[in-house]
Formats: sequence, structure tokens, C-alpha cells
Amino acid sequence: MLKQAIFRTFRDKEIKKHELRYLFWECTLRCNLHCLHCGSDCLATSGVKDMPVADFVRVLDDIKKNNPYQNLTVCITGGEPLLRSDLEEAGREIKKRGFRWGIVTNSLALTPERFVSIINAGLSSMSFSLDGFEKEHNHLRQNEHSFEKVQEAVKMAVSFQKQFPRRLVFDVITCVHRGNLPILRDLRAKLIEMGVKRWRIFSIFPEGRAAQNDLALTPKEYKEVMDFIVETRNYKTDDGKSINLNYSCEGYLGDYELKARDFYFFCRGGVNVGSVMCDGSVSACLSVRAKDFIQGNIYEENFEFMRLWNERYKNMRDRSWAKTGECAKCKEWKNCLGNGLHLHSDAKSEPVRCNMRLLAEGASSD
Repeated sequence: MLKQAIFRTFRDKEIKKHELRYLFWECTLRCNLHCLHCGSDCLATSGVKDMPVADFVRVLDDIKKNNPYQNLTVCITGGEPLLRSDLEEAGREIKKRGFRWGIVTNSLALTPERFVSIINAGLSSMSFSLDGFEKEHNHLRQNEHSFEKVQEAVKMAVSFQKQFPRRLVFDVITCVHRGNLPILRDLRAKLIEMGVKRWRIFSIFPEGRAAQNDLALTPKEYKEVMDFIVETRNYKTDDGKSINLNYSCEGYLGDYELKARDFYFFCRGGVNVGSVMCDGSVSACLSVRAKDFIQGNIYEENFEFMRLWNERYKNMRDRSWAKTGECAKCKEWKNCLGNGLHLHSDAKSEPVRCNMRLLAEGASSD
């Protein structure tokens, strides 16, 4: 396809240039929930101390000084970032350097007062985790109050966004598994009714606590999810309302590319996306945790993140190592490049799953 060939040219230029545009900060590994699908296996108390704001600020100063791209977005995540009493201090330091910042939150600790507080500290984006209605969501989150709290949080964000349309961007994230697959259409109706404009769907991959629980979709179920996403992207209520739904950037979808999301698959880990983990380790997005993809540690490298960004990350930008096993035989290799980095246990292995194969198997079982 001509469009995909053009995109590959664009992708190759992006890889060669590798501008740092998006930085995750894993500010804590503490969490006030014990979710069944947690990829980081976070706990109420953590053996890894929270990174001091001052240490992260030294990273920001290095980026401000040495990164040619000045419109960086910082996503603060964890664990649960709202457990930090100094979250606002971190936000103000990010804003002071001319960067945008946002959080991913389970909303359990989000009160109206805290919402105003983080907005006043310059927060401009939020992602809320909502995995169904009370029964489905609370089961996955292992907390009887979780659904109530995230619903309140979404309502706060919708109300604020209506008053100040340019101040806040937010979306709802849903992790789909066989327990909530049957209620997706009802959830869509609820989100539209609440005034949510953006929705993202993830499928659960076996990492951390998720590896201990049977939450993976069968090929048939996975295809059902893709078909639901395609349907929703063309869906309008009787009074003309809709919701912008995208599948995550997890992997290459073959014939579903551009049908299930707004963009062609491109794992930008180490290309435009970096991270600083709670212990100071440096990698790509925080789902990429395999030892081979840790590029150093800020505490061992004098907080010189940009030097690591420019000198390392080679195995994320040159993915030729991933052309092995079934991937080496695949006619879609040039478009896929071995799927998402988080699906590799090291820089020698095949991905633990192939999204395109899942869809093919799902289609054959219809």
C-alpha cells in the first residue's frame, strides 16, 4: 500500500532523528490498589523508595539544556502518583521549565480539593483507568470503592473541561479481558452519556501480577475487541453523539491498521519516548522493563539523561535483532519490526505474542 510505504519512510526518518518528545516519570511504586492485571506488581508499601523531586528536577534541567525539542511532555505515573504529597511541587518544576505534564491515575485518592490543587500546579492532561461498571471494575481493581471514585473523577474532569476547554485534555483507559468483554457496548453508552470524548482500549499482556492471573483474551475474543473498536469509531447515538476510541500502540494489527486507531503502528520506545524509573533506571515507556532495554541509571550517570538518550538506546532504534524465528519469515516484518518492545523478554527473542496472528486465528474460528 502506498500510504503505508510513505509511513515507513516517515518512521525511518523519525528513528534516525530520535527526538525525545515524551518522558515517563515513575515517581513511586507505592499504590493504594492491588489490581489483578498490574504489570509492575505495585504494592501499598514498596522496597524502592520514591524518587525525590530534586533528583528528577536535575534530569529535567539536563533535558532542558541538551534536548533540541523543547515541547516535551512529562507523564507522571507509578504506582499511584496521587500518593505523593509533593506531586504539585513536581508539577510546578516541570511547568517552570516550559514542559507540559500529566498523570495516569486510578482516582482513588482524587478529591475535588486535590483536583483543583494539581490543576493549579499546571497539570494539563489526565488518564483515568475505568474497566467496566461496578462489578467488573471493582473485581479487577480489588477494591469496593474504586468504581465510585473513578466515576466521580471523570465527572470532575468533564465539568472542568466544559468550563475551560483548553486547560485540560483527558481520556479513559479500559483494559479489556474476558470478564468485561460482554459489557463494552453498555460501557460505551455510559461514557458518551458522561461526556467523555476520548477512550483508549488496552489488552492485558502477561507481565508482573498480570502473569499470575488468567486475563488474556482468546484469538476469537481479541478479534471481537477489534471489531468493537472499528464499530465504535463509526458509531453515533440517535442524537449524533460519538466517542473517539483508539486501540493502544501495543502491536501491529495487519488489516486492522488505521481501522482500530488513528495511526499506523509504530513502537516509539527509545525513538521519541523515554522514561526514568523509580530506582533511577532509564528506559522507554514503563511497560518496557526487560534488563536488555535498561539503558543506564541516572544515579550512576550524574543525571545526564540526554547523554544516555543520544549514546545508547541502540537496540530500540535498530530492531534487526528481532527478525528471528517466525518474525524472520513474516511478509509484514517491514511494517511491524517485531511488535512492541514490551512484548520481548530480551533483545534476542521473538515477541510473546503476535497481534496479527491472534487476529488471523480469531477470524478462522468464526
